[in-house]
Amino acid sequence: MSSVRVLVVDDHEPFRRFVCSTLEKRLELQIVGQASDGLEAVQKAEELQPDLIVLDLGLPTLHGIEAARRIRKLSPESKILFVSQQSFADVVQEALTLGALGYVVKAQAGSELLAAVEAVLEGRQFVSRGLSGYCFAHATDAQATDLCRDEALPSLAPREGEITRSHEVQFYSDEASLLLGFTRFIKAALLAEHAVIVVATEPHRVSLLQGLQVGGVDVAAAVEQKHYIPLNVADTLSTFMVNGLIDPVRFTKVAGDLLVEAAKAAKEEHHHVALC
Repeated sequence: MSSVRVLVVDDHEPFRRFVCSTLEKRLELQIVGQASDGLEAVQKAEELQPDLIVLDLGLPTLHGIEAARRIRKLSPESKILFVSQQSFADVVQEALTLGALGYVVKAQAGSELLAAVEAVLEGRQFVSRGLSGYCFAHATDAQATDLCRDEALPSLAPREGEITRSHEVQFYSDEASLLLGFTRFIKAALLAEHAVIVVATEPHRVSLLQGLQVGGVDVAAAVEQKHYIPLNVADTLSTFMVNGLIDPVRFTKVAGDLLVEAAKAAKEEHHHVALC
């Protein structure tokens, strides 16, 4: 059986070891190099010209998306399989648009990594369980990519005669699905030039920020224009909680001030404010 030369890229050394040990269970998979940051990944890809690159997204010095973009030019025959903790649909689409054939969420790597490698080496697309329900287009079909992106964004435009004041409640099966749903909603709202107020824990704020940035949203500009107002949930609660209970007067004042501030940013007559 012919050997498949593999480059493994991940900045977290224990996970990189896990990937290598998993791949080495297949005799035909030969680990020819490892890298811990994006620039090193690009350099080793050019030097080694591996058959397969297992690539993380959240890399130091150079993000995995940009690293993949450069690798595609310097080692065009290398197949790319992303393995990342990110599970946002827009992130996955961006990765596949670059020419990667596979995307495995790290939480599923134990059960899916070898299957993903097999699919990618055979030229078949592979996405993790939980992402397979989305429409992901490959780089070779730009038109389909645009269609998928359009379908992935929920419409925020009110239908004719529709009352636009609403309070939506959605339920999510896990944290990854919650973050994915919120990121898609926020992106759609910002693209429609609505204002969005997000009250979340710090880890969730960071994850949402990363998902929006990878999805092409200029978050810094949205924050500066007050279209996007991200708030820490602990800090926000402290402004209207008294002895562990909500003070109605303080809550009304805090919420009212926030909505007025966001409404000023959404100046147009038919623009709205979303509170998450």
